[in-house]
Amino acid sequence: MFEYFWHRFDKEHFRIIMTILVKNEDDIIEENIKVHAALGVDAFVVMDNDSSDGTKEILQRLQQRYEITVIEEKGLYNQARWMKRLAMEAKKLGADWVINNDADEFWIPNENKSLRACLAYKGSVITAHRYNMLIDAQSYQENFTFYDMAYRVQNPIYYEKSYQQTHENVSIVLAKNAPKVITNPHGLILIRGGNHKALHIGHIREYFKHYDKIKRDNDIVVYHYPVRSYKQFEKNIQNRKMLLESKKHIRMGPHYRRWVRLLNERKLEAEFEKILLNQKEIDVFTKYGVVTEDHYPQKIIKGILKDA
Repeated sequence: MFEYFWHRFDKEHFRIIMTILVKNEDDIIEENIKVHAALGVDAFVVMDNDSSDGTKEILQRLQQRYEITVIEEKGLYNQARWMKRLAMEAKKLGADWVINNDADEFWIPNENKSLRACLAYKGSVITAHRYNMLIDAQSYQENFTFYDMAYRVQNPIYYEKSYQQTHENVSIVLAKNAPKVITNPHGLILIRGGNHKALHIGHIREYFKHYDKIKRDNDIVVYHYPVRSYKQFEKNIQNRKMLLESKKHIRMGPHYRRWVRLLNERKLEAEFEKILLNQKEIDVFTKYGVVTEDHYPQKIIKGILKDA
């Protein structure tokens, strides 16, 4: 792990590799890869966790155009271990920076910048802010796409854990959203589950003194699209159900456990209706600064896909 200190970084010729862990993401994985390739990602390492919805076939087709390494994994979901494994695979492919991504996240630099411009220096760990994008009633329109969402959570609602466990009117999409990290694979020790934090030899002293004393890059924002349609929402909860049924002590948030229960009770669609925001609700949340209108990710994603 001490290789970080002698690893040579050439700011004119360096390699960004994005890793993605996927399971049944046929509605968004193609857009994810096309957008990030256009923004400066050189290659992708994708682990497919036994998808059955066409995700594998999409990846195979995209391999004809982009540098994509696909790893098939049929084991029980283990995000922290798998993301570290993917980072090491990226390192073998010559990565100087690794963006550990999820299929529903888009790492978009600020206006007039590229990912390459933001990452043109030697570092260890970069923390990027992440914001939930909100779905509303327009999702029922025929030509709706996820990037049509124009509202994001600016100031999340803080729900105490005990409240989350005892109340059913909690909106997880309005709750606090942990940031994400970009890592240098040379000297990387571990990635925390969810890719929210990382331990790196380059920041070892700061880690033990102040865990959050990591460089924050305000030039890169992660736009998160966790709920995109009822079909995708139900598919996600079906996956969570399989996890809960396959392992007794799996770590999973209370909201997911409640959604699995509602799926079993055939009440999940009613729950989805509660997640959809109507204009009156948006206006109230906007008034108090919880939600803000943001068309920037739509502009970037739509513009790239139009030319892709």
